[in-house]
Amino acid sequence: MPYNELLSAAAITLTLVAFYPYLHGIIQGIVKPHVFSWVIWGSTTFVVFLAQLQAGGGVGAWPIGVSGAITLLIAVLAYLKRADLTITGADWFFLVAAISSLPLWYASSDPMWAVVVLTAVDLLGFGPTVRKAYAAPHSESLTFFGIFAARNIIVVMALEHSSVATVLFPAAIAVACIFLMILIVYRRRVLAATPP
Repeated sequence: MPYNELLSAAAITLTLVAFYPYLHGIIQGIVKPHVFSWVIWGSTTFVVFLAQLQAGGGVGAWPIGVSGAITLLIAVLAYLKRADLTITGADWFFLVAAISSLPLWYASSDPMWAVVVLTAVDLLGFGPTVRKAYAAPHSESLTFFGIFAARNIIVVMALEHSSVATVLFPAAIAVACIFLMILIVYRRRVLAATPP
């Protein structure tokens, strides 16, 4: 098996390993994802997958496609299970920004600009989850975001062609996952140290 295919298979495996307990946690009511974040992440991730394929990402893009499909499933579960439907004005801003990016990609027809716009929007999608994780840091899974940071680093290594269009999204998401993990750990420590 070629190097890129092996890395892609490893990244897909990490995707499934990360999502299984997250999905299980949603079903049990332990993990409460913010529905807007997951709608944004699902739509942008899947469109980035298509743009990466168009830009020559090859087998290295497949983990992003698998992730996009499962992310959309989480958005549906978040809504159906009423996980976190607390919607603020900023959350609406993030959602509108995400939706408005799709026509921009269509108009440009350039996978690089599509990925740049969609990466920016996907990072905005972290907004509602960062807000929620700050207030309720135990409502998110450190393991999930840790596995996704590692998965995205492997995705970058698995790409058949490296360019802005293929590398930007997984690299930026890895950094965002690491930031979110740091925030969750910090807030858990602050809350643990605060007397009731």
